[in-house]
Amino acid sequence: MKNLVIAGCGRLAEIVADAVINGLLPEYNLVGVYSRTASKAEYFASKMQQHGKLCQACTTFEDLLALKPDYLVEAASPAAMKAFAIPTLKNGTSIVTLSIGALADTAFYNEAMDVAKANGTRIYIASGATGGFDVLRTATLMGNASARFFNEKGVRALRRSAVYDPAMETEKRIVFSGTAREAIGIFPTGLNVSVAASLASVGPEKMQVAMQSTPGFIGDTQRVEIKNDQVHAVVDVYSATPEIAGWSVVSTLINIVSPIVF
Repeated sequence: MKNLVIAGCGRLAEIVADAVINGLLPEYNLVGVYSRTASKAEYFASKMQQHGKLCQACTTFEDLLALKPDYLVEAASPAAMKAFAIPTLKNGTSIVTLSIGALADTAFYNEAMDVAKANGTRIYIASGATGGFDVLRTATLMGNASARFFNEKGVRALRRSAVYDPAMETEKRIVFSGTAREAIGIFPTGLNVSVAASLASVGPEKMQVAMQSTPGFIGDTQRVEIKNDQVHAVVDVYSATPEIAGWSVVSTLINIVSPIVF
């Protein structure tokens, strides 16, 4: 059995906890959870205990690592990923992360890679709300590849963002156009998937990203396109809610321990 912990106790993390409870992750024990909001961690621990599973609500991140887990699911934020990753990897704990935007920072990316190698640990990038990482990497390895990423959101998701304009309430428009690295600077959580797609392909500096705001639109559309001299691939995913991201973590955890890997 692998010991699993979770940092960040929101809805996406709860999908992972429920997967443990419902027997979808039979090779994992969820032994600890941590959140900056203690009541959220206590809720998770209590829910696990109601189903006969021991789980500790940790009051500090250090307490979480002291449980010596095999894997940490990070479902907090890019800032939290940057703070947690190095001590976690040094702890002998591998990470499954949803905050891929943190890895657009080249210095952090390189440090995390070096520490993981030195400690025999890994960072697993969950696909989140997109997919096709296998074909993105394959097409890039073939050479001469270019890639672009398109995201569509409703106005409600952007009202507190730096790009909001009241005209967006009635007018469809492109509110951002630039590289994946630039995108994550403006949308720390809203375009994590573009960074994931860029890391699987041409890199954050070369992945071209556009975000469209559409009045009345619900959910997210993520479209990644890659071309080389022989291949033209498009992965188009619509999701009404963010829950697909939580399920992508469950899928990643299954792959880690499966004798057959997709």
